[in-house]
Amino acid sequence: MLIKLSPAALKQTHWYEYAVRFALGGVATVATGLIGSHFGVAIGGLFLALPAIFCASATLIESHERRAKEKAGLSGRRRGQQAAALDAAGASLGSIGLAAFAATFYIVVSTSIIGAFAAAILAWTLVSVSAWWLRRKLRTTSGHAPAQHGPRPARS
Repeated sequence: MLIKLSPAALKQTHWYEYAVRFALGGVATVATGLIGSHFGVAIGGLFLALPAIFCASATLIESHERRAKEKAGLSGRRRGQQAAALDAAGASLGSIGLAAFAATFYIVVSTSIIGAFAAAILAWTLVSVSAWWLRRKLRTTSGHAPAQHGPRPARS
């Protein structure tokens, strides 16, 4: 799978979907601020690690995929669920990388702020890419590879 930028995908999203993402992200940010002011920055910081717009993006991804299949005359319910699940898997891998970022930054910040950012970004990149690679490798070797399309071979 090749990762690439697709500006055409921006045209597939309606303006109100961007508004929903923006609003839910703002609500999550305000909630984090309130938690931080009530329980302290250490607890509030934990909530900053939560994907602020994950719920909105998962539902929008499901909706887009379902609509695309329905335009082709097919039921898109299953495809939408699979696309949202794939997004959730990516978010969880990104969260692992975010934890590595936070831990590295916390360890290095007392010596150098710029060095802390550089080391934390490097840690995030290495951990996120390694987690993605490991998940892909384990998924391929554990027998959960994507189903093949076409006729199935006869069993003897």
